[in-house]
Amino acid sequence: MLDLLIEGGELIDGSGALRRRADVGVADGRIAAIGALSGTAAHRRIDAAGLIVAPGFIDSHTHDDRLLLQHPARHPKLLQGVTTVITGNCGISLAPLVHAAPPAPLDILPGPWTLPRFADYVQAVQAARPALNAALLVGHTTLRVGAMADLSRPARADEVVRMQVALAEALEAGAIGLSTGVFYPPARAATTEELIAVGQPLAGGRGMVTMHIRDEAAEIDAALREALAVGRALDVPLVLSHHKLMGTAQHGGSQRTLALIEAAAAGQSVCLDCYPYTASSTMLLPERVASSRDVMITWSRAEPQAAGRSLRAMAAERGLDATELARQLLPGGAIYFAMSDEDVDRILAHPLVMVGSDGLPGEGPQHPRLWGTFPRVLGHYARERGLFTLEQAVHKMTGLTARRFGLAGRGLLQPGAAADITVFDPATVADRASYTVPQAAPVGIALVAVNGQVVVEHGEVVQHHAGQLLRRRV
Repeated sequence: MLDLLIEGGELIDGSGALRRRADVGVADGRIAAIGALSGTAAHRRIDAAGLIVAPGFIDSHTHDDRLLLQHPARHPKLLQGVTTVITGNCGISLAPLVHAAPPAPLDILPGPWTLPRFADYVQAVQAARPALNAALLVGHTTLRVGAMADLSRPARADEVVRMQVALAEALEAGAIGLSTGVFYPPARAATTEELIAVGQPLAGGRGMVTMHIRDEAAEIDAALREALAVGRALDVPLVLSHHKLMGTAQHGGSQRTLALIEAAAAGQSVCLDCYPYTASSTMLLPERVASSRDVMITWSRAEPQAAGRSLRAMAAERGLDATELARQLLPGGAIYFAMSDEDVDRILAHPLVMVGSDGLPGEGPQHPRLWGTFPRVLGHYARERGLFTLEQAVHKMTGLTARRFGLAGRGLLQPGAAADITVFDPATVADRASYTVPQAAPVGIALVAVNGQVVVEHGEVVQHHAGQLLRRRV
């Protein structure tokens, strides 16, 4: 007897193979059978005629560390069909760190910062019983803040040892690897040698590294070479985070950067993630203003009323230079309109590229990627633009991501795999989140199952505790 039978749909299995008509049977949290199953007994049957049945989507780049401990009625990932998230990116993880007020960008994660060991965070997530599956990275910047009093210099040998010990403990507790964010001030002074030294516990197949590189504008080539060098030195799988080219002077440069990465991929394990938007979002950085078409303030401690407003419009009203106004609004966050459609298209379509939202959960104005990334890829880029086939789009959001992160038994619909399933309407699936209405849920996601339990039905979250913590298994 099956627990769940999804009948009559078109199966896209996550491998990149062409769709086919098949029923999917689920028992004990796993895919029990795929094929013509109409005569099989089941506790519950779902009619998927006219719909696509796919593996649950895997968000390869999130900052959902705190969201895993919460259970909002409208979950921004479940409602998109996401069943697994990779957390702790860009050098930023919620543990291991005890700190009253950590420096930006750690403050993108709401506090309190009261978890001295990564194992404490693992236990907190398990106690909260997460809404979806999660694989956890530990952040180099978090380790740095915990090990060093002076962040303006490279780490000393004793500080490197402290970070190595903390990373080794995190891996033992369940972390799948290390993330870095040397773009940001607290880690900017870290040398390539520091990154390689801190990452030593990853060697021997014990973990991977994801890297927010040092520069995504004029010095992007050098930054990519540094990241590739770290991956080679450690001999571990490398993910280049949210690959993009920032600033009008860099537009069109993706042809060059992708060629550089392709050449490296011939000799080492490297892939990329990308979000399907031409605007980025992070802490408010005055040095980024001049190279952006516009900047939207998402929050400002100096002027909370600036949230949601155009920095350039505010500067014009006050007769100020926009960069100077940005300094006056610090600390804060912002959305930067600085990328080209040409580069986003080329990067997103590349076969080495996975889909990741890079969304920042929180109150107030947000980037729409938190709520719209995955339906946008399916609707805008696959169906409307024809940038790639629907099968290729699903592969970028499932099988490719599971393979690159070592999530065995996930990302594919095949007998024995975990029953993470998303059912969607290929004719209507679309994002509705925008820069002015960022928290709008998508349309066209008919059903989502996590580990065999139906968690979303008819656009409503019906189960909040079906997820599991995932370890790296290759």
